[in-house]
Amino acid sequence: MPVTTRQGAQGEKGKKGEKHVVTGGGGFAGFSLARKLAEMGHSVVLLDLKEPVWPLKSGMHFVQGDIRNYEDVRNAVQGADVVFHMASYGMSGREQLNKALIEQVNVGGTENVLRACLESNVCRLVYTSTYNVVFGGKEIVNGDETLPYLTDDQFTDHYSKTKTVAERKALAASGQSTENGSTLRCCALRLAGVYGPGELRHLPRIVSYLEQGLVVMTYGSRDSLVDFLHVDNLVQGHVLAARGLSSEKDYVAAGQSYFLSDAKPVNNFEFFRPLIEGLGYTYPKINLPLTLVFYFAFLTEVVHSVVGKVYNFQPLLTRTEVYKTGVTHYFSTEKARRDLGFVPSVQNDLSGVVKHYRTTGHMRGAGSSTSSLYWLVNVLLALAFAALIMSFLPSAK
Repeated sequence: MPVTTRQGAQGEKGKKGEKHVVTGGGGFAGFSLARKLAEMGHSVVLLDLKEPVWPLKSGMHFVQGDIRNYEDVRNAVQGADVVFHMASYGMSGREQLNKALIEQVNVGGTENVLRACLESNVCRLVYTSTYNVVFGGKEIVNGDETLPYLTDDQFTDHYSKTKTVAERKALAASGQSTENGSTLRCCALRLAGVYGPGELRHLPRIVSYLEQGLVVMTYGSRDSLVDFLHVDNLVQGHVLAARGLSSEKDYVAAGQSYFLSDAKPVNNFEFFRPLIEGLGYTYPKINLPLTLVFYFAFLTEVVHSVVGKVYNFQPLLTRTEVYKTGVTHYFSTEKARRDLGFVPSVQNDLSGVVKHYRTTGHMRGAGSSTSSLYWLVNVLLALAFAALIMSFLPSAK
């Protein structure tokens, strides 16, 4: 694969002389972190398959590479003081159903990063993890880092399973000796759902559903609570974690995991109310039972497994997404505050997101589509498959 590189105006070297590497640096979260690091005076390498859509700042250097290719990873981390391993695959939508690629990126990619860090004498690694290593659909109220990992039978998606495997590998590597006898120290940051102006994964999907007329209901208990994480808080947490792996902080974060969020649990659908109404849409009044929506998502996943190779449609929801949005699960950030000094600077504030979508022409009636094609396809396929399954069941006598 031809290697593409791109750098900011003053080249790769930053004022402080430290080299930081961000895997997945072409994505929203990775780029936001890299931009902050560059503003702090570090030189930052962004390793990703896709180029960032945003302009690079001075001190930022993009390198096109595949996390699954060890040589790409090794070349990127050479001489690094800190590596932030943020690259992953399969978090949501139809990506969740591609198990082979999820395994290659999340587990194989992490193994490549760990090996490269040890062979290249990197001493600090911050691994970006997820709530899903401990949450599998059962209610969790103010959980903390003492909760056990899920067991294999408790996962509803392969992404969460592989992120658990990868987190455990990263934490197990903390304390290992590098090639020159230095010590690699690692920590894991477990993130809530990330949001902010310019986020490229979840928010565009929600806005697309609004424009297609698909946001017509909520589901689950109206009292259910979940966490969100503003990108500014994500960046703060990663910067503090890297510091927590240094002698400056007596290596307090080495071998540790931390939950990061805005620290303000909220009902998932109420969280998005400002976006829905801010773009001129009506907040849904219909609320469906969680179980009904879960089984619809399950049927949709089954249908996708059958027809996905011919028609790779985007499921409206997967089972994991139903649990993540409709079942109470929120976690304390006290450990991150105590060890790292993490204090959220933004709490459940969608004003920047609403402004972003309003200024980019996504107000209701501003040329948006109201087609419900995806809704119809999902429903019809799921119903057809359900009818097929039911045809094999014994009839009542």
